[in-house]
Amino acid sequence: MKAKTTLHFYAKSTKANSAGLFPIYVRLTVDGKRFEYSTKKFIQPSKWSNELSRMKGNSEEARSINNLLDFIKNRINDIQFELLKDNISLNIEEFKNRILGTKERERLLIPIFKEHNRKVKELVGLEYAAGTLERYETSLKHTENFLSWKYNLTDINIEKIDHAFITEYEFYLRSERKCANNTAVKYIKNFHKIINQCLANGWLNKDPFSNYKSKVKDVERVYLNEDEIQTIINKDFKIERVAMVRDIFVFSCFTGLAYIDVKQLTKNHISLGIDGDKWIFKNRQKTDTASKIPLLPMAQEIINKYANHPVCINEDRLLPIFSNQKMNAYLKEIADICGINKDLTFHIARHTFATTVTLSNGVPLETVSKMLGHTNLKTTQHYAKILDRKISEDMMILKSKFASKSLSEKKLSNH
Repeated sequence: MKAKTTLHFYAKSTKANSAGLFPIYVRLTVDGKRFEYSTKKFIQPSKWSNELSRMKGNSEEARSINNLLDFIKNRINDIQFELLKDNISLNIEEFKNRILGTKERERLLIPIFKEHNRKVKELVGLEYAAGTLERYETSLKHTENFLSWKYNLTDINIEKIDHAFITEYEFYLRSERKCANNTAVKYIKNFHKIINQCLANGWLNKDPFSNYKSKVKDVERVYLNEDEIQTIINKDFKIERVAMVRDIFVFSCFTGLAYIDVKQLTKNHISLGIDGDKWIFKNRQKTDTASKIPLLPMAQEIINKYANHPVCINEDRLLPIFSNQKMNAYLKEIADICGINKDLTFHIARHTFATTVTLSNGVPLETVSKMLGHTNLKTTQHYAKILDRKISEDMMILKSKFASKSLSEKKLSNH
């Protein structure tokens, strides 16, 4: 809501000088709070118009004083425009500081970071996932701890943030916090967003990140092979909850959907595709990118199994999924029972779909990328890099072609 601002000029009788002249005062009111100051000009009371808030007549004195009042009015309008342009709240202190030429208030890092996080929190579920907010909150905590560790400060003026600050911050994340390369880079990336916001608002004249470079290293993604998937599918779990977690995990292995997207699935996300068969049509929560996934028989079987489950009926869900934390806890138990020596998490199902279920079976990279809802083909290429078996199979076909060619050439040379 825009602050109400009013400006008033008046001749102040209580401040009359020894000659009986009244000083002309400026009264600025912002949201009910006043700031008054003198123009240092004095006037005979009879020459002042209370109705017009100006000096009467057209004498040289009147023109001079009225021009000054116009200048003050224009200056206050300019200040208001500057504050609005810089996205600074209109308050009496901001006007006072600028009118009197007082040094502009220091802009501190932590309140700016907290305000950013507050806005992200307001938009969770609309533009951001809950996990995004959690990452920014953790990033803020790391920033506060770094300020204390390095400078023994609770906050810092953003103008003091330079290249050395950033490199020291990265060193802190790697050494004190024991962050792996990609984790450290992600926290610095979060911090970079705050700095970009300061630059966009005109609060910083120089980008401290201008000469900074960091690189995310490729990490080999864990996935299940065919035998491991089959072991999990075939295992007879006596406890219903564990069996249910297994089923939903397998569903994700055959659809490639992330946890939050599986949780949000309803019957409305299932429609007939271009081939006349059932497909999943859903925008990914993380990127809002469309995923269009033909339903494989295994995934359809699991949907049918839970069609009449009370949670699915009462909460309009396609599957009765637990919290991500509970799912991952049960998955570790499932891995132990099945003798799978991997740190099984729900997200491994997505990796498994990309590798073992699709790419390994000859589904083109571009098709897999579309189904996964990736915004960049490079993201999908990470999965292709780890498929040594696929490379081996493709090369075996090539070798056999060369072998048969060589054989035919020998036959020709013998004739």
